[in-house]
Amino acid sequence: MTNRPVTTAAVIGTAIEFYDHALFGLAAAIVLNKQFFPADTPLAGALGAFAAFAVGFLARPIGGVVFGHFGDRVGRKPTLIVTLLLMGLATAGIGLLPTYDQAGLAAPALLVLLRLAQGFGAGAEYAGALVLIAETSDPRRRGMWASLPGAGVQIGILTATLVFAGATTLPSFENWGWRLPFLLSLVGVGVGLFLRSRVRESELFERERARGLSRFPALEVARRQPRSLLIAFMANAPFGAIAYIINVFVLSYVTRTLGLPTTVGLIANVCSSAMAIAVTPLFGHLADRVGARPIFLGTAVVLAVFAFPMFWLVDTGRPELVILAVTLGYGVCVAGMFAVLASLLTELFDTRHRYSGVAIAREWTAALTSGPAPLVATALVAGAGGASWPIALLLVVCAAIAFTAVLFAPKTRHLTEAVSEPPVPAGAVI
Repeated sequence: MTNRPVTTAAVIGTAIEFYDHALFGLAAAIVLNKQFFPADTPLAGALGAFAAFAVGFLARPIGGVVFGHFGDRVGRKPTLIVTLLLMGLATAGIGLLPTYDQAGLAAPALLVLLRLAQGFGAGAEYAGALVLIAETSDPRRRGMWASLPGAGVQIGILTATLVFAGATTLPSFENWGWRLPFLLSLVGVGVGLFLRSRVRESELFERERARGLSRFPALEVARRQPRSLLIAFMANAPFGAIAYIINVFVLSYVTRTLGLPTTVGLIANVCSSAMAIAVTPLFGHLADRVGARPIFLGTAVVLAVFAFPMFWLVDTGRPELVILAVTLGYGVCVAGMFAVLASLLTELFDTRHRYSGVAIAREWTAALTSGPAPLVATALVAGAGGASWPIALLLVVCAAIAFTAVLFAPKTRHLTEAVSEPPVPAGAVI
């Protein structure tokens, strides 16, 4: 039986993390280009805002290694408390920054600095939530329980979208109203810290502590489980790009290229996140019934088939079809892959370096693909004269890579079954 306080704390913490990240993505698509970059070059401002968005992902792999190390050496619980605090303070700090008109080049420099801090804290937040839940769950229902942080992701995205959409209705939105959603992050941090301070450490981790912990878990996972690390890399890298193209880039595309009101893209994101919250536990439950691998593979195929029709619907410029396309593409396809990828990743690695393995696999790929995805998509559309077909083709390629990686993944196992190393004598340190 899963420790429900652990599940609640992990899900809410993940929701706060993705509230922060989704908020920055929304603001980058709509307002940060005007607040922190010169107003006389709109394209350069858009590219600058998305570049700042991507910069946060450069800090995530470093944060993944650092906090993954402490997660495997000190414990899952204290590490998750620190990452939550760092992210929340950085997000609130963005809401207090001076604009380009007020501080000149110092404004984008400070924005990038806080975005780096935000990314550093996020480097092991979601990975830690996955590990903590997976290690405290019934193996027969691990697919469903491990999917719940994915629902937390969507709750964070949905909350950020609703709060930001509400802020856009303020008469002084571009003056000071855009700051309010960033400052509200402090409320979530307070709730998250209260919940996480009350949970217990993972029993599996405590057993490893008694046997002797790895001195350098990041090096150990690369040496002992290189195949698992490579598969996790190849499964997560294209998936992350897919998610951010649909969730962040499309918002900018329908506003700037198609000329639709900002509310259309925001409503599409709200509907897709709401759909994802509903279907994520369902996909997790199906993974327990038929296996995580077939669910992931099937959803990847559906996404590849739907990629071109999705953008055909978007390009009609009809608000209801844009909303339908994003809801199906993100709320069903991406959510389905995300839900089952959670259990796949946690079961690839041994307990003694699981936190590091999951964090490194997620965050290094995030730096390479997820962060730059909206920037690359913007450049591709500009190079194609405003046409969307290069983005649809990119989604097909990404889905094919993720499909291939999971197809060749080793059979998943119970988290207590070590397959890559012999027993470690008591008191030994690696």
